[in-house]
Amino acid sequence: MPRNGDQMKWTACKIKRLKGNEKVVCLTAYDYSMARIIDSTGIQLILVGDSLAMTMLGYENTLPVTMFEMLQHTAAVVRGTKEALVVADMPFMSYQASIEQGLVNAGRFIKKAGAGAVKIEGGAFRVPLIKALVGNGIPVLGHIGLTPQSIKEMGGYKVQGRKRSEARLLVKDAKALEKAGVFAIVLECVPESLGREIARAVKVPVIGIGAGKYCDGQILVTHDLLGLYSNLTPSFAKKYADLGEAMKKAFRSYKSEVETGAFPARQHSF
Repeated sequence: MPRNGDQMKWTACKIKRLKGNEKVVCLTAYDYSMARIIDSTGIQLILVGDSLAMTMLGYENTLPVTMFEMLQHTAAVVRGTKEALVVADMPFMSYQASIEQGLVNAGRFIKKAGAGAVKIEGGAFRVPLIKALVGNGIPVLGHIGLTPQSIKEMGGYKVQGRKRSEARLLVKDAKALEKAGVFAIVLECVPESLGREIARAVKVPVIGIGAGKYCDGQILVTHDLLGLYSNLTPSFAKKYADLGEAMKKAFRSYKSEVETGAFPARQHSF
């Protein structure tokens, strides 16, 4: 896909057209510095996930994060991004109460924070909200399978769709979201065979996270990929680097050199 001038910026429409042509590669980011680094690699989509509740704010799950916090982090990521599509994760209880509430808060992500789209958890029962958002010019990334905002009801972080009845419902959910107008669907923590079935069932990209290799793209939490968050390490997350240990080593070296007087040396002084 040619990308020069204004064409360099990824949009929801461009992501949608990747179905069947090119894998969609996605990562999370929560701040300006990380967004700049990720954006420089050509990754097409950056999600400001509500996972920042855990990775950045120290909560046990995603439920406590607020609209204020999500708006602040989304705006920072937008400032660090030139090419990738920035998608804001709508936090728990920012859209569940009513369609009007969802419209207002999604609009804040677009207008105030500068996001290019929002992500909403839930299947067919979210269709009225998705239609309202898309109809008002707000692109929507769907999210089905394991939906972390529903872990209280689900009983924890568990693989979804193992039973055939559950799998059929997820296929129906994916088709309903496609018909409602989502540009892509995140599919989390389902058997690989179901990931393949859902990817084949819809004409929008299915972006897997713990959903197997047959999806149209993949997303990971960047902190898991880099080894920066050890409190909860999903089995589907591959650690491409262990920056947590590298950082500890650097911090210990700095501490030791300050204590011994080796730092600052002459070249670090005026």
